[in-house]
Amino acid sequence: MSAGTRTAAVSLVLAAALSLTACGGSADEGGSASPGAGTKDKKAVAQGGEDFSDAAKETAAMGTDAKPGEWPRTVKHAMGETELKARPERVVVLDVGELDNVVSLGIEPVGLAPTEGSPELPSYLKKDAGSPKNVGTINNLNLEAIAALKPDLILGSQLRAADKYDELSQIAPTVFSIRPGFTWKENYLLNAAALDKTAEAEAELAEYDEKAEALGKKLGADKPTVSMVRYLPDGVIRLYANASFIGTILKDAGIPRPKNQDIDDLAAEVSAENIDQADADYIFTGVYGDPKATDKSKAQGNPLWKNLNAVKAGHAYDVPDETWYLGLGVTAADEVLADLERHLTK
Repeated sequence: MSAGTRTAAVSLVLAAALSLTACGGSADEGGSASPGAGTKDKKAVAQGGEDFSDAAKETAAMGTDAKPGEWPRTVKHAMGETELKARPERVVVLDVGELDNVVSLGIEPVGLAPTEGSPELPSYLKKDAGSPKNVGTINNLNLEAIAALKPDLILGSQLRAADKYDELSQIAPTVFSIRPGFTWKENYLLNAAALDKTAEAEAELAEYDEKAEALGKKLGADKPTVSMVRYLPDGVIRLYANASFIGTILKDAGIPRPKNQDIDDLAAEVSAENIDQADADYIFTGVYGDPKATDKSKAQGNPLWKNLNAVKAGHAYDVPDETWYLGLGVTAADEVLADLERHLTK
């Protein structure tokens, strides 16, 4: 993927999504697990207006100029430059996206910081991920546990752990993306650059692109609209939009969105009382953590839910949160495409 392609992919929504950096959210790719003070129905979770063109250029320039097999190599990333003297063999990942990335490249990490809502190793990666040790959670890293593993590479993001970067760098060479989420392809290439796996990553992304294009062609010209609903603790209900992991997948397949989700933000928030705003030809629902801690039953018990076109047509489906919302990598993206094809082509 060329620098120009990466710039184009990022610039559309970078301004909106980077405004989430201060949130340090635990529940997904950038937003917090609960709405901010004053959040109202239909208010977008991520709102930007600043010019982040410089950040877009920075993202496009990340990676390495080193040739395959060349060590040492210097990797440019969100926090500066990091030198890697030799091929990493003990990798610690600080988020689920980095976990997907390294496992997709055939590497078993020695340490993992899972999300608070799903502390176990994601089931879709279990057979290939080995047995990484827990090093805290994405928002509460255990630096002693990380150091004890004697890693030779730490992978994470500026959004999650910028305040820990200096300490982590004293433990091992550390490479950070700007943020998880809609930049998942760029993040994959950045991680691959640090691992001397760029060719493999580019090949997997090309295969993903082919699958997304094939799904779009299979659905034809009159594609159904898709609504993405996610229930989180404390009554938060999100309708995921374009500046999200799932948003990029739907866009790649050319699948249209309802107008209230066809926005350059992470998501819009609604309440159980306004769940009718989730309507579309198809609805795919995820739940973060314990469903009983969310408003899922309240929302779906609402007569408005039962009158939605998708629900009446039998086109409302529960989907795995760990791939659709928390996967943030190419293996998860492939799983999502397979689920979309299964449901949308019945």
